[in-house]
Amino acid sequence: MSSGHDEQQPRHRHRDPSVPDRHPTGAPGELDDLSDQDKARLGLYERFQHDFGGCLAIQSTRPQTLAFGLADSPAGQLAWITEKFKEWTDSRERPEDAVDRDALLTNVTLYWLTNTAASSARFYYEFARSRSLPAWSETPLGVAVFPHDVVLPIRPLAERAANITRWTEFDRGGHFAALEQPELLTTDVRAFFSGLAG
Repeated sequence: MSSGHDEQQPRHRHRDPSVPDRHPTGAPGELDDLSDQDKARLGLYERFQHDFGGCLAIQSTRPQTLAFGLADSPAGQLAWITEKFKEWTDSRERPEDAVDRDALLTNVTLYWLTNTAASSARFYYEFARSRSLPAWSETPLGVAVFPHDVVLPIRPLAERAANITRWTEFDRGGHFAALEQPELLTTDVRAFFSGLAG
């Protein structure tokens, strides 16, 4: 996957904000041709803003304040990350329904031991202030859509931003697809790049 800095390299995307989904502009008739599934996905944007917008708001406006709290409390760090794994994965009742408990605890431990709550939150702060979207890119882009992600992309809107050459919809998995469904994601990434070779 690309960091978005080299526009000449093909990219496979699973929630890579360097290639944002284009949101509706509000133009008359813009959403008329969307499928029922895509219209339902628009509702997920509203749900995200209502249910999870606080997480994004604090990270994009006051990341350092959050960082001090998380750096000062291992229980706070555990709660912050575990809640994301519960809400943003294909879990039924507990985060470990979707992600192995040891993998989850390893993830939390790495944040704690490296004291990287600030740098991870700062990403959202910087992105919120970029005030511009990348220009259209001819670079081939593969998109993997996992049904239990926080927000699901809408292809006709996403195609405004990039040359999407592979779009895969999965029947399971969520925001942390590499931990939840590593085989599905790996197979899709390989297929995307193999398709470019031939």
